Amino acid sequence: MSLYQDVILDHYRNPRNQGELKHPTHTGSALNPTCGDQLQMDIIMENGIIKEIGFSGAGCAISQASASLLTEEVLGKRSEEVLALSPQDILKLLGVTLSPARLKCGLLSLETLKKALSSK
Repeated sequence: MSLYQDVILDHYRNPRNQGELKHPTHTGSALNPTCGDQLQMDIIMENGIIKEIGFSGAGCAISQASASLLTEEVLGKRSEEVLALSPQDILKLLGVTLSPARLKCGLLSLETLKKALSSK
């Protein structure tokens, strides 16, 4: 098993920033209808910076690990930086090549995060 697979399993079994936030300034959710993965992200933004972030939902190891990794990556960053993240950035975080069927699982966290940042 590769180091990257270990990282994904670790984030799946011990997710970082999992849970809903009380009084978020931004919330977004997304669903992958193909496999049923669902995510919600809550953000507390202060002066354009992500001060707190949490995610909840259910899904496969890839979608949940991706959400955990992404929330760690964006904590403390400006919304402009986060909105500029690309699918390739998420795939780099995951560190594994995803099949076309798994690509949507891996990118669900980015879709959810961008929806949250676009909300008020």
